[in-house]
Amino acid sequence: MAQRKSSKKAAPQRTASRGHNLQLEPDLLEDFYRTAVRIRTFEERVQQAFEENIIKGTAHSSVGQEAIAVATCANLRDDDFIATHHRGHGHCIAKGASIDRMMAELMGREDGYCQGLGGSMHIANLDLKILGANGIVGAAMPLGLGAALTAKMRTTDQVAVSFFGDGGANQGLFHEAMNLAAVWKLPLIFICENNQYALSTAMTSTTSVPRISDRAVAYNVPGTTVDGNDAAELFHVMRDAVDRARAGEGPSLIEALTWRWGQHSVRGGIADPRSDDDKDHWIARDPLLRLEEDLLAQKVTTKRGLTAIRKKAVEECEDAIAFGDASPEPDEETMHNSVYSPHATYDEPTSLGERELTYTQALNEAMHQEMERDESVFIMGEDIGATGGIFGTTKGLHEKFGEVRVRDTPISEPAFCGAGVGAAVAGMRPIVEVQIFDFVTLMMDMLVNQAAKFRYMMGGEPTVPLVVRGPQGGGIRLAAQHSQSLEAWFAHVPGLVVVAPSSPYDAKGLLTAAIRDDNPVVFLEHKLLYFGDAAPVPEEPYAIPLGKADIKREGSDVTIIATQAMVARALSAAQQLENEGISVEVIDPRTLRPLDEETILESVCKTNRLVVVHEAWTRGGFGSEVSAMVMEKAFDWLDAPVTRVGAPDVPMPFNDRLELAVIPSVERIVDAVRDLF
Repeated sequence: MAQRKSSKKAAPQRTASRGHNLQLEPDLLEDFYRTAVRIRTFEERVQQAFEENIIKGTAHSSVGQEAIAVATCANLRDDDFIATHHRGHGHCIAKGASIDRMMAELMGREDGYCQGLGGSMHIANLDLKILGANGIVGAAMPLGLGAALTAKMRTTDQVAVSFFGDGGANQGLFHEAMNLAAVWKLPLIFICENNQYALSTAMTSTTSVPRISDRAVAYNVPGTTVDGNDAAELFHVMRDAVDRARAGEGPSLIEALTWRWGQHSVRGGIADPRSDDDKDHWIARDPLLRLEEDLLAQKVTTKRGLTAIRKKAVEECEDAIAFGDASPEPDEETMHNSVYSPHATYDEPTSLGERELTYTQALNEAMHQEMERDESVFIMGEDIGATGGIFGTTKGLHEKFGEVRVRDTPISEPAFCGAGVGAAVAGMRPIVEVQIFDFVTLMMDMLVNQAAKFRYMMGGEPTVPLVVRGPQGGGIRLAAQHSQSLEAWFAHVPGLVVVAPSSPYDAKGLLTAAIRDDNPVVFLEHKLLYFGDAAPVPEEPYAIPLGKADIKREGSDVTIIATQAMVARALSAAQQLENEGISVEVIDPRTLRPLDEETILESVCKTNRLVVVHEAWTRGGFGSEVSAMVMEKAFDWLDAPVTRVGAPDVPMPFNDRLELAVIPSVERIVDAVRDLF
């Protein structure tokens, strides 16, 4: 296909209108009708199955919106991606999903696409390039962004489609994803299924523009509003967008005006604010009825033929109910095994050698070596390119690997983190740098609801090899919004791996392991460690096993568990206490999730006393979890209560004297140990 030249003029906005030139070929028209009938029949049978208590929980019907799914997916190849939303059954069916396995999933059965762990809102199948329906409004956009980025980086001509509703168009993600897709000219098509209502609120009450497509001009992207109930019109508009994307000309926005016939979900029970006149108007524009009229007008089939198609769809759905009913329910082993991909095992180097690196240099070398080893590894974040990042961790990567694999992003943390999730699912190994780790608060949905749960919601089959890394902690006077230690948040979430190295050697080996791991890893780098002394680090690539603690100093009287910058202070405290006749064992967990409980418990059973030290707030901090674990599993071995040393319940102050008072000191650690004796 010839490459088109990109226009530098503002992208045109237009409203498509149906005309005689938008006819469908007879075979295509009949295929459209068969698929639309299958979707309609499936949705109606799901509603009935819910009322019969065969399907529990909830589901969201797309009755009335079938033309969008059919016309969109008819333009896609098998290797093109789609990401959709809670009302996504029709998209999955149109992309080739099995009705049997979909119904089994809605019934919570093991033979469902997600082994009964995802349900209606999370149907997915990566073999079909269905990145999943999603229970979070707007989430399909950054996931599609990542899939489109993968296609562009691999120089395929695949495209990605992100479906979202009119409500999703008011999410910040819509604007961030549109902007990033336009900046990077990604082959991503945004399709807004504008059914004009949220759960019960009209779009006119929540949206500042009369047409969602009007917003495309702000990003120099073509925006088109179409009749979403006219399959022929949407098919042709979508075909233009797909051609444009495959030619490397970037994203498009299509707004498809439509109407959902039923309530927000099959659960019902909510007063429907929509008027009877509006309902009658849109039901008269039934997309299936319009397809039938075209089929009969073009003499493609007869009324008897239409009846036969509908009858076959009903039989297929009944067979699907029987398939689901015959499928076993998932067991607890399936549930537990679906959270994490297995971690690789590694042998650590037997010698560190004499060469020394700083903490920053060690991180940098790990990324250099892994990007050389594996072309699927790339990094993106704010100001990481020519400048090498504000702390220098990415220095030299841009010069060596180029702007394709070292990507400066807009200040759009949710979008580029979500793109990282989508790219990981699509087969890449992205490293997402958070410029200051406090900004991870803007990424929480992408980390907690998407990255952490993706494998689980999809039945334990996908991998999400994503690393989110950056500087956290205080000590350099950046005040309350740039100095937090938030590790306890992430250690709380099943599906995330949390790594916190304290030395140059650990930094290189753990980052290498994190990049190679098939799970999403939150990789914490303490700011003070960037400015620490150099230490021996092997030149060859090596990986430290995730979930393996390190005994930094052996002792017999008391155990100190310390993390990140607190490890050096714990070692200083141990040296001071040795002069007082107290033998201290210092353990660095290195990985906070999974936690090496065995090493900690063995040490406590030897020393009979435990102090846990971290910089984060004491209340609700990581030390609380360690304390609880030891109290539950080694209580009989303790000669004194577990002691925690952390920050008081105040945000980090700017004043230098107060900042020093908040962060645990060597003196506070020493005093905590003395109190145990």
